[in-house]
Amino acid sequence: MALYSDKVMDHFTNPRNVGIIEDADGIGEVGNAVCGDIMKIYLKIDKESGIISDVKFKTFGCGSAIASSSMATEMIKGKPLSQALELTNKAVAEALDGLPAHKMHCSVLAEEAIRAAIKDYYDKNGIEYDRSKFPEPHEEEHGETEE
Repeated sequence: MALYSDKVMDHFTNPRNVGIIEDADGIGEVGNAVCGDIMKIYLKIDKESGIISDVKFKTFGCGSAIASSSMATEMIKGKPLSQALELTNKAVAEALDGLPAHKMHCSVLAEEAIRAAIKDYYDKNGIEYDRSKFPEPHEEEHGETEE
């Protein structure tokens, strides 16, 4: 059995939505000190509808981190912010047909980067939100998944 699924390999070798949105409405950056992965998500939001009209990412990291970023952006593009907030790392990993256990932290980073970008958008625009939906990322949690 291959270590990585065909979908992981496809999103790693042909990542979708790579780049920077210069006038992004929200930017989220997260990292994992243990493995060195850094993920940055850029969001463009239609202010009337609350729909994510564009999303881009820049990721410095392993193939699983790049694939997770690519898949996560595909999963939230064209969706309302409320739906993007419901995206879980488990959903990202399942959409990729699985990740090795020691690489699950990559899907966690994708979830956290999206949440951070949405929080940035809310903060910049003075939009009230439920703070419990935006827990602070915990680097030590990512490290535990590596063993």
